[in-house]
Amino acid sequence: MNVSLTPELESLIHQKVSAGRYTSASEVVREALRLMEEHDQVQELYKASMREKIAAGMASLRSGQGRDGEAFMARLDADLVATEAQQGRE
Repeated sequence: MNVSLTPELESLIHQKVSAGRYTSASEVVREALRLMEEHDQVQELYKASMREKIAAGMASLRSGQGRDGEAFMARLDADLVATEAQQGRE
């Protein structure tokens, strides 16, 4: 397989090899691909976790366990005002 790299990427690979961390350009590329695969797997786990949380939240809302959004935001605003007032007195 032949791969074309930008001059910047070629320079980066040469820097990694010159620094002694890798013994060849191929080793740098293999490590980069391994890290990319690991990153993809972490992203997939994160997405699956978010889907589960969304599904749980939707089920909670359907069963009537949700909170009124306007009341929640009003309480949040009131808490913020109280915190700012408290900090102003200190």
